[in-house]
Order: sequence, then C-alpha cells, then structure tokens
Amino acid sequence: MKTETYNPSRLEVEVAEALAELAPQLQEKLSVFKITNVQKDVSIDNPTVTFQLKDQDGDKHELVLRVYQKPDPVI
Repeated sequence: MKTETYNPSRLEVEVAEALAELAPQLQEKLSVFKITNVQKDVSIDNPTVTFQLKDQDGDKHELVLRVYQKPDPVI
C-alpha cells in the first residue's frame, strides 16, 4: 500500500492507538511501576502515547512514545 499522507499517516495513527490499548498487557510486564494514566494524541504528525506511571516509592514518572513512519523508499 502506498502511503499518500504522512502528517500523520494511517499507520502511525493505528500503531499509536494500539499501543495505548495495550496498556493492561504492558502493566503485567512491569515489575515496580504502575500505569496510572495513558493519553494519546493521534491528531498530530508523529502521534504520541504518554504513559504516566508511579513507582513503588510513590514517585511519578512520565514516558512518551512518539510514532514516526519513515517515508517510503523511492525505487
């Protein structure tokens, strides 16, 4: 499938949405961090998924994933 739009691309949007939905499965893999909130912004170029976490000491952390699709190679 040829990508016609990259700002954001359909692939970027779908991957960002999938990452946000996978938070419960991700939580199972984390030893001392608890996911307290997940936010996604799929309206921007290079959508983001932000995970807010709390560690065993009660300290808050934020992890931001940015989804970036490289342009298709010209052949």
